[in-house]
Amino acid sequence: MDLTWQEFDRVEMYVGTIVEVNDFPEARKPAFQLTINFGEAIGLRKSSAQITKRYSKADLLQRQIVAVINFPKKQIGKFMSECLVLGAMGEDGDVILLAPDFKIKNGLRIG
Repeated sequence: MDLTWQEFDRVEMYVGTIVEVNDFPEARKPAFQLTINFGEAIGLRKSSAQITKRYSKADLLQRQIVAVINFPKKQIGKFMSECLVLGAMGEDGDVILLAPDFKIKNGLRIG
């Protein structure tokens, strides 16, 4: 089934910078807890991301990413995930994060 332009336009994808990375030992699969700055208009959002295969905490801090911010919040154990960080699935099931090629302003919409 094809996606319409109207449906695509409802997906709110924005650029943000990861400002905090914590281990998430309670997660079923290895994951990090991320705090992402989406700029003044959107603010900080938290996300759980299963990206431990390819990225260390040091690799992620201050890295810009792309995330969907208008999904419903999702409770993961005691952690509330507020956005979905986007990435491509690698051959070994690892995630390669989607990110801008150049440093840009947090909160810019993808579309």
